[in-house]
Amino acid sequence: MASTEPYSPKPPAPLLSVQRVDKRYPNGTVALEDVRLSIEPGEFISLLGPSGCGKSTLLKMFAGIETPTHGHMRWWGQPFDTVGSTGRRMSMVFQEATLMPWASVADNVRLPLDLAHVPRREADVRVAEALDGVGLAKFGKVLPRELSGGMQMRASLARALVTEPDLLLLDEPFGALDEFTRNRLDSDLRALWQRRGMTVVFVTHSIYEAVYLSSRVVVMQARPGRIIAEVPIDGPPERDDAFRVSEPFMQHCKALSELITDAHRASFANEETGVQS
Repeated sequence: MASTEPYSPKPPAPLLSVQRVDKRYPNGTVALEDVRLSIEPGEFISLLGPSGCGKSTLLKMFAGIETPTHGHMRWWGQPFDTVGSTGRRMSMVFQEATLMPWASVADNVRLPLDLAHVPRREADVRVAEALDGVGLAKFGKVLPRELSGGMQMRASLARALVTEPDLLLLDEPFGALDEFTRNRLDSDLRALWQRRGMTVVFVTHSIYEAVYLSSRVVVMQARPGRIIAEVPIDGPPERDDAFRVSEPFMQHCKALSELITDAHRASFANEETGVQS
C-alpha cells in the first residue's frame, strides 16, 4: 500500500556543523571542550570571548588547519577532504596582512589564482574587481610598504575575496588598527557580505564590533574553551554610524558584556579549582 504520509523534503545540511568537538594538545592543554555549533549559509557569525577561549583554534578548524582531538565536523554535510570536489570555496584572512613585500598589491591579490592556474586574462579581471570592491582600485601597482596598515588589510581581504569564496573566515583582522579605521573597515566588510551573499565567520575581542557586524554572536568561555551562549542580533540589514548609537545596539552590547563578565569569572574559578586550560 502506498504511503499516505505527505512528502517532506530533507532540509539542507548546515554550511558548517560542529558536533561535540574537543581539542587537546600533547602538553595536556585543553583548547576546546564539547563544542557544538551549526552555521547556516548566508550568516555573519562572530566568535567573541576572552583570550585563551579557543576562538582562533576553532576558526582554524573551520579552515582545515587544525583537526579535532574528539568529535566531528562537516562542511556542507561533507568531510573536509571532499570540500574541493563540491565546487565550494573558502578563504581565510589572518591577524596580520601577510603580504609579499617584494610584490605589487595586484600580484599579492592574484597569488591564489596563480596557484590555481587561472588564465592570466581572467585572473587580471578578477583581481581588478576584488581591488575595486575593497577600495584599492588605484593601488594595484604599489608595494605593500607604501600602504597604511588599514590599506594593507584591505589588500589581504581582496586576496581572500578574489577566489569568490562561499565561506570567508577572519581571525581578528582589524584588531591592530585605530578605532576610526576599524569602524570604516567593519562597515565595508558588512557591505561586502551583503553584496556577495557569502557566509562569514569573524573572530573578535570587541563587543561593539561583534554587534555591528553580526547576524549572530557566539560567546565563548576559557579554561577550557567552550560555547556558553549564542545571541541573535536584531539590527537593520543596512547598518551605519546611527546604528552604533541606537538603543538596540546598546542593549545588545550590555547583554554581551554581562555574558563576557560571567565567562571571565567562570574561567578564573575553573583555574583556581585546578581545571586545565
